Amino acid sequence: MSVNIHASCVSIGGKGVLLLGESGAGKSDLALRLIDDGAKLVADDRCNLFSRGGKLFASAPASIAGLIELRGIGIVAMPHARNAAVAMAVRLGQNQRRLPKPAFFKPPAPLAGLRAVPLIVVNGGNAAAGARIRAALAAFAANGFRDTFNLD
Repeated sequence: MSVNIHASCVSIGGKGVLLLGESGAGKSDLALRLIDDGAKLVADDRCNLFSRGGKLFASAPASIAGLIELRGIGIVAMPHARNAAVAMAVRLGQNQRRLPKPAFFKPPAPLAGLRAVPLIVVNGGNAAAGARIRAALAAFAANGFRDTFNLD
């Protein structure tokens, strides 16, 4: 069973990162910058979420697999990962707090029973957006947050 959501997804070091935001928020642009820095495209604009082995995974719908929209240029094909286990979600927007409270992306029904993944808010237009995402992903993997996120 899968659920289709409005999101993009890239794989960084084999870990899936969901990019969430309204249409025009910059999901594809941020995905492209992450890909340019070594990430691999999983899905652009629409993601199928599914469960495997009790974990949340993302893949592209067959009709758009391996395609990314480059706004103002067109839709182009590129190498892509077939799917990725989702390790983190990123909501594009303005984080108003210097040290935000922990937040989590809860999979929608019928996947609601799966463990939520960490959710961060990033200004996708910020030049450091990609670096922040990679640093947060590494910190979650190493339980390196102090006084904010506790994944246990």
